[in-house]
Amino acid sequence: MSVEILTMLFFGALLLFVMLGTPLAFALGGISVIFLYAEMGDLGFYLLASKMWETMQSPTLMAIPLFVFMAILLEKSGVANDLYDMMHEWWGGLRGGLAIGTVLICVIFAAMSGISGAAVVTMGTIALPKMLERGYDKKLALGAINAGGGWGILIPPSILMVLYSLLTEVSVGRLFAAGIGPGLLLFFLVSVYIGGRCWMQPELGPALPKEERASWGQKFRSLKAVILPILIVVIVLGAIFGGFATPTEAAAIGVFGAMVATGINRQLSWVVIRDASVATLKLTALIMWILFAAHAFSTAYTALGAQSLIQDMMNLVPGGRWGSLIFMLAVLFILGMVLDPVGIMLITLPVFLPVVQNYGFDPIWFGILFIIMMEVGYMTPPFGFNLFYLKGVAPPDVTMGDIYASVTPYVIVTLIGVLLIILIPEIATYLPKYFYG
Repeated sequence: MSVEILTMLFFGALLLFVMLGTPLAFALGGISVIFLYAEMGDLGFYLLASKMWETMQSPTLMAIPLFVFMAILLEKSGVANDLYDMMHEWWGGLRGGLAIGTVLICVIFAAMSGISGAAVVTMGTIALPKMLERGYDKKLALGAINAGGGWGILIPPSILMVLYSLLTEVSVGRLFAAGIGPGLLLFFLVSVYIGGRCWMQPELGPALPKEERASWGQKFRSLKAVILPILIVVIVLGAIFGGFATPTEAAAIGVFGAMVATGINRQLSWVVIRDASVATLKLTALIMWILFAAHAFSTAYTALGAQSLIQDMMNLVPGGRWGSLIFMLAVLFILGMVLDPVGIMLITLPVFLPVVQNYGFDPIWFGILFIIMMEVGYMTPPFGFNLFYLKGVAPPDVTMGDIYASVTPYVIVTLIGVLLIILIPEIATYLPKYFYG
């Protein structure tokens, strides 16, 4: 049977089972094993088991449950409430200041947690009602939280970057370093957009009345709220980039810091630790099954010989290497509307990576573009995860239609950021070269 027909059957069967509601890990892994056996016979099982064993020996895997546990502890620690109070006092006097302060907290949360949902749920619970109370435009406020929450997978530490590293065999430390510049760039662009719109249309984000603004003494006293979060970020990232610890060891340090922060805020108890541990176990088990399925898919796809077919197809895309890059990003954008980021990563990376290498693109730089497109996937209808996280914690008068309508300008701003990173690769590549040579 030709490679073309096998490819159509392979992806057709995968799409069918996903549409039937089969969990992605089992649909992807089961179909891969069937096709692998049909192509290679019993040898396919030995090949697959060997690949699984090799993967499970990777010490990088240990970083996943540690970063998940750290994120859940921080969510329960009360750190976010203190951060919001600080931001309210410093930024509330500016037009759009509460929204800009909210996305700043999302940056800090992203640098502590490594997942997307933590900042969305936390800011949706704390900041959204306060902004709506103050007369902020509903779409402006919802979009700010939706966009800022996605930075958890871009600004290190990032669990999605760990998975990308495992699937592509690039340095996770270099990926972490590469995510800092683009993360700060997106924060700057979103802040400029919010500030610019509120300056031209003050009714969208009114400033606090003068009598409600904090004094300078109150502002400086509120800065103690950032000490613990900044300390955790500096310890975790400083240990990695300073060469004192691997990402896995730094994750363990981060867990210790999160426990200290939770204890200082008097939220640490056996109940909290138990709940966080159970949630970590569930999420980590899900990720491991998906990782197994990813390697089954990669092995089966390689055995079918389809990568050469995809490379030939990519060569037909007009525009050469840049046309192929735009085509890949467009595919990621479309898939992000209907699939979860981990699933997209598993399906596309075995196809895209050989093309990236063939055209001489830096896989670290491409990895950052890939992660940002996954971030866009988190915030785009109809199935973006952040949309549903936000709906789950938003006030009752916020409809799903409001949330859908809020994302368009923030998606455009994010895509402008992607364009800048393509035009100026050093935004993503400078820090990896600085820290690692």
